[in-house]
Amino acid sequence: MSVLVGKQAPTFSATAVVNGDIKKDFKLEDYRGKYVMLFFYPLDFTFVCPTELHAFQDKVSQFKKMNCEVIAVSVDSEFSHLAWWKTPRSEGGIEGVTYPLVSDINKTISRDYDVLIPQAGVALRGAFLIDKQGVVRQQTINDLPLGRNIDEFLRLVEALQFTEEHGEVCPANWEKGQKSMKPTQEGLKKYFGK
Repeated sequence: MSVLVGKQAPTFSATAVVNGDIKKDFKLEDYRGKYVMLFFYPLDFTFVCPTELHAFQDKVSQFKKMNCEVIAVSVDSEFSHLAWWKTPRSEGGIEGVTYPLVSDINKTISRDYDVLIPQAGVALRGAFLIDKQGVVRQQTINDLPLGRNIDEFLRLVEALQFTEEHGEVCPANWEKGQKSMKPTQEGLKKYFGK
């Protein structure tokens, strides 16, 4: 698996479903100047996937408050995305999801982010936190049966923004409002000394 952290996020132009409309020329580059939580899921009309898409939707306003956009990608067509988007939640659909659903029907985006399972033709549950300059700052890859914790992604956006603003680092289990440390030996001693 490729490690993309610290590298420019692979750009793409694809078709996406955005609030029930098909957008033919959806570009990742259009999000420069914002943080992006780009996540991959295996397939529409499956089981763990709608729980994740709704979990992201439940927190999408919190991401937006931090200038972070959520974008989902799967290998399904835009027509499959649209049909799933029109299916009520009570029937396993994702009705109500407001962030873009990108179609990676040719599997190039999944391949570029190195989350494609070639023999299955689907993507692993990859998630990539991209900064305002288009650099990947965090990546997580889950196997197909393992759903993600969306609160952890919110915490990571907060941690990234904190380090950018204050020049300090966030220790293990750091949450907004907790103490951080200067990235020096003295900073470490001070952190553990209190």
